[in-house]
Formats: sequence, C-alpha cells, structure tokens
Amino acid sequence: MLSVNQLTRFSQRFGRYYARCFTPLLERTGLTMREMHVLLFLTNHPGQDTAREVVECRGLAKSQVSQAVEVLAGRGVLERRADGGDRRVVHLAITEAGAPLAREAQEIQAACGRELLSGLTEEEQASFRRLLSKVLERTETVLSSAAGSAAANSEEGAQTT
Repeated sequence: MLSVNQLTRFSQRFGRYYARCFTPLLERTGLTMREMHVLLFLTNHPGQDTAREVVECRGLAKSQVSQAVEVLAGRGVLERRADGGDRRVVHLAITEAGAPLAREAQEIQAACGRELLSGLTEEEQASFRRLLSKVLERTETVLSSAAGSAAANSEEGAQTT
C-alpha cells in the first residue's frame, strides 16, 4: 500500500532533484526557479498566457507570479500584450530574445524526466504515466469537491449568522 509518507517523500525529493537539474542554467542567467517555472509554463502551455492562468495552474501566489513576470519582462524574455477585447487582461508572450532560453529550459525539463524514468522499461514507463494521470485526475476531483463543500459550508454559516 502506498503511504502518504511515500507520496510526500517523492514530492519533496523530486522537487529538489528538479531544481538541481536547473542549477547551472539559473546560475548562468541569474534567474530564480520561480521565474523559470513561469517561463516554462508559458512555453509548455500555448494559449494559456495570462498571469492568472499561471497562478491557477502552477499554484503560485499572485505576488510571486507578478514579481517573476516583472523580472522576465525587464530582461527582455517576456513581453506583455493588452487584450483587444478586455483592457483588464494582459497576455504574456516569450520574446524572440527569450525563445532560446525557453527552449533550453524545456530541454533540461525533458532530460530531467528521462533520467528519472531511465530505470524503468518502456512498458513500466507507460504504466507509470497512465497511473500518475489517474492519480492526478482523482486529486483534481477531490480538490474540486472539497472546494465546493467549503463554499457551501461558508454560505450556510453566513445564512445562520
């Protein structure tokens, strides 16, 4: 039986390993891992190009994403583009100057994944990916229902006061 302890250990160790994979690039560029997360999100999710989407999908605080965008834009890696239909929406785009960095980060990301899975056969890798997808889907379902329950409980509390 998989324990919560095993999941927690995997998450922590993977986070350390993943960050270590990026250390040479971060040292060379002077960027932080948070800034790299934002850059990779935009690179890996075409069409999801607002700070709000980065916040929602990556689980980062608005202030963290805002700071990362500020740094990346200041270095010419990202640019902000106003939405034609809604002035409140700002789209983020990787610049021509930032594209090589984004590609290099993607290559590191891919190498990191390949290295971790290299001890598994192709069949085991396929099974792992399939099972991980199922666990992630279930996690989303549980989180969504928990958020719905919390909202309902909050409304009930407001009505009784």
